[in-house]
Amino acid sequence: MKKSTTRAMLGVGALLLAITTLAGCSNGSDASTGSGGGDASNAKIGLLLPDSVTARYASADRPLFTAEVKKQCSGCSVIYANADGDASKQLQQAQSMLTQGVKVLVLDPFDGEAAASIVQQAKAKKVPVISYDRLIDSPDLSYYISFDNEKVGELQGQALVDALKAKNVPSGSGIIMVNGSPTDNNASQFKKGAHSVIDSSGYKVLAEYDTPGWDPAKAQDWAAGQISKLGADKITGVYAANDDTGGGVIAALKSAGVKTLPPVTGQDASLAGIQRILAGEQYMTVYKAFKPEASKAADLAIQFAKGDKPKGDTTVKTAKGDSVQSTLLEPVAVTTKNVQSTVVKDGLYKVTQICTSAYTSACDAAGIK
Repeated sequence: MKKSTTRAMLGVGALLLAITTLAGCSNGSDASTGSGGGDASNAKIGLLLPDSVTARYASADRPLFTAEVKKQCSGCSVIYANADGDASKQLQQAQSMLTQGVKVLVLDPFDGEAAASIVQQAKAKKVPVISYDRLIDSPDLSYYISFDNEKVGELQGQALVDALKAKNVPSGSGIIMVNGSPTDNNASQFKKGAHSVIDSSGYKVLAEYDTPGWDPAKAQDWAAGQISKLGADKITGVYAANDDTGGGVIAALKSAGVKTLPPVTGQDASLAGIQRILAGEQYMTVYKAFKPEASKAADLAIQFAKGDKPKGDTTVKTAKGDSVQSTLLEPVAVTTKNVQSTVVKDGLYKVTQICTSAYTSACDAAGIK
């Protein structure tokens, strides 16, 4: 009887141990989205980008992010989607990723207000959301990684003012401002930073436009209308929020027969923008080092997939005043003087990519090698 009782007790003990072990495994799986220490070796990570008209997303952000995820986690996979400038489409893409079981969403919103619903749905599934490059107006964000966007605008505005003064353009002369998308929180910060310099410069803003979806064609159409209305000779400078909209304005000026282009700003250090700068068509761009931004986002995504809760270097407030753990990287103004020491040195582009036959002499003059 004693032996039978002992065997029975041992059997019950073994069963309880097995149940406890299984429960521990289950909790470990849940922890990968909340309490730390989870297994992210086969995690699915969602990457959602906002549009196809901004060149950097296809050429830099997506490949750099994917490469860093694979470098840190060979078994992890990146599920990618581009909203093509459609907030509803981005919502559907996010919902599809959540259904596919992503552990983390890295979301660059087309519309920072509308994307709050994505964050809410992700939270319901215990999926952290990293707001990438553009800030989402949600109290439930897990992290935000971008650049100091007001400083971007300040760099653009200061470069434009400096260029006008260097050309001895008299105070009171007019400029036009082609801002970013009204649905992009960053665009409002670029504009704020630019105005903080331009408004006290003595130069006059003749007209201003918020470009829907950052669409270069819309920027070009608006600029063409302003050239007809104001007269090309009245436009002595152009604030353009990024290289693509700046390219649209330059196209409009050329179509109007302008031979000597006014200083035009930009942002993103796109390949076409860098080539225009070397050719003397665009005055400057703002280089935001995409590699550290994408790499940091990938690193954060893997940390969150493991269940960790990384802290930021700082916090940023959303439009509604909620604080978000954040990393803000440093933007750099680029003109012909420092193309070599920035985008070339950092390997953003190869010299052969920049210095095609049409730009050989311009590269030689700028010391690009």
